Amino acid sequence: MKVLRTEWLKIKSYPAFWGIMIMTALSYPGINYIFWNIYKDLTQRKNQAGQIAKLLLGNPFAYPETYHTTAYFSSFFVFIPAIVVIMLVTNEYTYKTHRQNIIDGWSRDQFLMSKFFDVLLITLMVTVLYLSIAIVIGIIASPNSTVSMWSNSGYIGLFALQTFSHLSIAFLVGFVVRRSFIALGIFVFYYIIVENMIVGYSKYKLDDIGRFMPLEIADRMIPVPVFLGKMDEKAYKASLANIPQQILLTFVVIVVVWSICYFTNKKRDL
Repeated sequence: MKVLRTEWLKIKSYPAFWGIMIMTALSYPGINYIFWNIYKDLTQRKNQAGQIAKLLLGNPFAYPETYHTTAYFSSFFVFIPAIVVIMLVTNEYTYKTHRQNIIDGWSRDQFLMSKFFDVLLITLMVTVLYLSIAIVIGIIASPNSTVSMWSNSGYIGLFALQTFSHLSIAFLVGFVVRRSFIALGIFVFYYIIVENMIVGYSKYKLDDIGRFMPLEIADRMIPVPVFLGKMDEKAYKASLANIPQQILLTFVVIVVVWSICYFTNKKRDL
């Protein structure tokens, strides 16, 4: 409890944390609202094209698909809370607060555990935000639905696990590099460019070996929504069948990441 209280005191007086979390709170509903409006625009047309679109797309935002669809679109912006994680850990080294914690009687393990709680807290906040969006959109999109509102809610857990995995990797980058701007640059460059290039190239040239890249492993727990899966039903069904494997691999990535952090923390000079 002392560790948690100390971390909360650091976070609550850190304007950048709240600023970026506000950006997250705007971007998640924003991306889903955009696609929700695109869907409505396509399906509410009175012409034949609108009827065909409604037939083909179904209603990806209604229950039970709302959890899947909103998880997929919300995952586009996981890199925003990842920036918060990097800033929180690099600030410890910039302002030497990690040394002060040790001087105050913390062990090295307690310091690392405090950062683990930070990542866990941000994951929880992001997941609650996503869940709120999914429920609200689901209610609006399916007012007369007889389907249970918690049907297909397993994607809540998948989204939380995906977020925690990505934030853990972001933490590793910040923890190893220790310089905020350099760590942010490395993570964003890798997140947006490097891994996407590797995954895209390997899909066509290297027997899809890019599926074992650390971020891609977690991403594949949440396949494209059903209406996009209809474009290639064979591939979509295969991606659904692979979800248990991706869950296992994601846990492996998380364990490896925090193990590296643990042993680095043990050996590193303060």
